[in-house]
Amino acid sequence: MADPIALVDCNNFYASCERLFEPRLRGRPVVVLSNNDGCVIARSNEAKALGISMGDPWHLNRDKFTEHGVMVRSSNYTLYGDISSRVVDVLRGFTPELEVYSIDEAFLSLRGFADPDAHAAGLRATVLQWTGIPVSVGIAPTKTLAKVANRLAKKGQGRDGVHALMSEAEQTQALEQLALTDLWGVAGRLAKRLGELGIRTPLQLRDADPAILRTHLGVVVQRIAAELRGMPCQALTLAVPANKTILASRSFGRPVLQRQGLEEAVASHVARAAEKLRRQSLAANAVMVFAHTNPFCGQDAQYSASRTIGLPVASADTRMLTRVALRAASMIWRDGYRYKKAGIALLDLCAAGAVQGDLWSGPDTKRQQALMRAVDRINADYGRDTMRLAASGIRRDWSLRAERRSPRYTTDWDEILCVP
Repeated sequence: MADPIALVDCNNFYASCERLFEPRLRGRPVVVLSNNDGCVIARSNEAKALGISMGDPWHLNRDKFTEHGVMVRSSNYTLYGDISSRVVDVLRGFTPELEVYSIDEAFLSLRGFADPDAHAAGLRATVLQWTGIPVSVGIAPTKTLAKVANRLAKKGQGRDGVHALMSEAEQTQALEQLALTDLWGVAGRLAKRLGELGIRTPLQLRDADPAILRTHLGVVVQRIAAELRGMPCQALTLAVPANKTILASRSFGRPVLQRQGLEEAVASHVARAAEKLRRQSLAANAVMVFAHTNPFCGQDAQYSASRTIGLPVASADTRMLTRVALRAASMIWRDGYRYKKAGIALLDLCAAGAVQGDLWSGPDTKRQQALMRAVDRINADYGRDTMRLAASGIRRDWSLRAERRSPRYTTDWDEILCVP
């Protein structure tokens, strides 16, 4: 039998983070909105019970939410990211092999533990006590089955929020309860193609002929079926691979009509992306800038454009990257449009220590590197944008709208929780 793999998933993560510092939200329906307070991206169990769906537009459901006492919060990704890091720090104390899969999920190897169920129960209790975040744990011999086990754990099956599917009988019973689209990696389009082959349930997919699956649907579907049979095809990714591209983009809080607003947003995005670039000891060889109007606003004239400019020598200096990005922004700007979104991408990344100069230019100097380290340290210690380029703006009228954002309790001294 393969070694047990656990999937730890934070329950209703965004809503749980909001409840950490607002106990009055517990037991009440809570929803979290997307950027610019657009639509629902997270719901508590109480909100789900009211029939609130993912993607429900806020402006069309305002009266309904008020009528049912729904507590609405703008997305607070700074808080969510910090709480996620704290949860991961706790998980690292329970296994030497851990893969952070997403902001609210992690795979853990439970190889060598005499009683994986008891170990997982202790993990769950510790995460709750130390961070305040409830989690569910699914245990199985493969990642795909661990996802199934976790899904059932969230529904109350298993014991103490932990559900294991280590035997074939347990796995068969679990798969009988699911639809095909409940499986990890199987969405509507793939389910339709599987249906054309007569495969309409998870059990039928598990028992399908591997050769037929590979011939008609490829090796990825063949591996899903193998994992449903308990054969591991996806190892834990213990080291985070270096990014090949770093993207930073955001919708505007209100339409941008002036070129200065677009340029400020572009400069701000470059600063965010450059921080990530330096954190991974990388440098960028090119910068791509894009902008577009609102495609869902039929009465507005539509426009979309992008431009990529290469650097003479790869750099991680925010100033250099911003100069290039602003040049690209000036090339795509057109008067008379109501811009809805802009963003940048740092392309063709390479190791900062391996950058080669050319006849006219060299890699970032030690003085440049020291300056960027100082900027990053100041912003880390005193809050984002404490030190920034003037090109990123002062008033920032284009900024993201977040009228119901909770304080960033754990990362900003000005917003730390005060107890009277």
